[in-house]
Amino acid sequence: MYEQKPWLKFYGNIPVTIAYPRVTMYEAVMQTVQEKPGDTAYYFLGYTATYRAFAQQIDRCADGLASLGFKKGDRITISMPTSPQGIICFYAVNKLGGVASMIHPLSTPEEIGMYLNISKSTFALTLDMFYGKFEKIKDKTPLKTIVLTGITDYLGIAKKIAFYLVEGRKIPRIRDTSVVWWNTLMKGHYPHAEKAAMQTDDMAAILYSGGTTGVPKGIMLSNMNFISEGKQVTEWARLSGGDTVLAILPIFHGFGLGVCVNAAFMGGGKSVLVPQFTPKTVAQMIKSVRPNFIVGVPTLFDALSHDPLFQKTDLSCLKATFSGADSLTPRVKERFEQTVTRGGGDVRLMQGYGLTEAVTAIMAMPLSEYREDSIGIPFPDMLAKIVKSGTTEEAPLGEEGEICVSGPAVMLGYIDQPEETNNTLKKHHDGRLWLHTGDIGVMDKDGFFYFRLRLKRMIKSSGMNVYPHQVENVICEHPDVKEACVIGVPDDAQVQRVKGFVVLKDPSHAGPDKAKEIIEHCRKHLIKWSCPREIEFRNDLPHTLVGKVAFNVLEKEELAKLKK
Repeated sequence: MYEQKPWLKFYGNIPVTIAYPRVTMYEAVMQTVQEKPGDTAYYFLGYTATYRAFAQQIDRCADGLASLGFKKGDRITISMPTSPQGIICFYAVNKLGGVASMIHPLSTPEEIGMYLNISKSTFALTLDMFYGKFEKIKDKTPLKTIVLTGITDYLGIAKKIAFYLVEGRKIPRIRDTSVVWWNTLMKGHYPHAEKAAMQTDDMAAILYSGGTTGVPKGIMLSNMNFISEGKQVTEWARLSGGDTVLAILPIFHGFGLGVCVNAAFMGGGKSVLVPQFTPKTVAQMIKSVRPNFIVGVPTLFDALSHDPLFQKTDLSCLKATFSGADSLTPRVKERFEQTVTRGGGDVRLMQGYGLTEAVTAIMAMPLSEYREDSIGIPFPDMLAKIVKSGTTEEAPLGEEGEICVSGPAVMLGYIDQPEETNNTLKKHHDGRLWLHTGDIGVMDKDGFFYFRLRLKRMIKSSGMNVYPHQVENVICEHPDVKEACVIGVPDDAQVQRVKGFVVLKDPSHAGPDKAKEIIEHCRKHLIKWSCPREIEFRNDLPHTLVGKVAFNVLEKEELAKLKK
């Protein structure tokens, strides 16, 4: 069924295929520089850089890194918030033919050591406030050179003073003379570094997946992976020069780096770099910079729709809003859209779907179409299909199975994990290489896909399949519920029983009576084996680094209780 590409009839003016330049990411950005040198490339807390200035910063950084001995094939760990330093270094490394390993700046020393060893990084870029964590584990890793920067390096004097008074004076003084300071690197006079003979299919970056379910896997992504995904996003969203993308999502995540930053540069737009998310600061930024595109996770849109300032902001600037990386509940979607409408906007909160193994987004709802609960249709040049779980055989239309994707955005593989790579990337009967996502979904007759759940998250209760996303949606429809997560816990009679973890809008209402009320609410909308047998109230739920509810943390807590 996928070979017929039934979704193409919904493309409208979107091209069916795209002519991707056979270049590196650095070269692709420089093409945009040639076309729009005076346009704004990025904005950061009052600091603005044109594409011409951005190109000069990238080249200057490349010159500095080369003078430190960085060369083709070397790897650098970039542990930065969404900031100028992080993106300048990302493209500078690409110019030199190196590989950028992107990690969360709040990683623990143990995690940093693990990432450095996985990526074999000999260089690292991080903030001065995090130097101690790198110094602590440096000798246990290949790390040789640390480049340090301050978050205030691109801020005006007033913001620098304000930061120093609140946070800056708490940062310990660094006496290590072997570190290289960003400002010194960028202001030095070095020989011009020529761009390396790097190919479009060479590895350009390492992102990480699986951190919430075990040891993270290093995902090897090529120049073409990023370029193709970036070009697909710009065509899909109709993003062009003059458009502004709010880069709220972090650059260590494919969604933030691939869509909010790289795709913006591929389309000649402006990326507004947001180093830290709070509803208030982002609402203020939306009011001041008036972005055209907001891309985020459900928790971000939920937080915005509750923010008083956002509720009063003129939102007529919005061309599109997209939610991905986690399931979007109807309540969050409706609340956000109502807030946008009251603000003078005329956009829906569209769902998309992707995974780091394909950079990030590889399908989404077309701007001109809407299907309830659908994650959309594949982007140009991307294929998707449903296969019977555990096989490479395509499932009949309308039948649930594993989502598989194929196309130019699909990763090279997992670094130094050939077995994991072979289990995930498989050649099917059509001769194509398909990425097995581990996600359960279904495709309708028009080619629209619907996400059901992560394959590993299936709950088996009394021999029946229970879909956590479906149960969570029902719980969240209760007027007193703010957030919910359900897991399967061991049960002698049912093998697994459904347990719900609930955050109430008013925590003082928590108790046996409210738990019973929520369970009765579920029984009105769900078959009996899908209904939670137990409700535990929490003040908050654990979240992953990108805002997803960390259901695995709750599962581990329950297992620990059973062992006592």
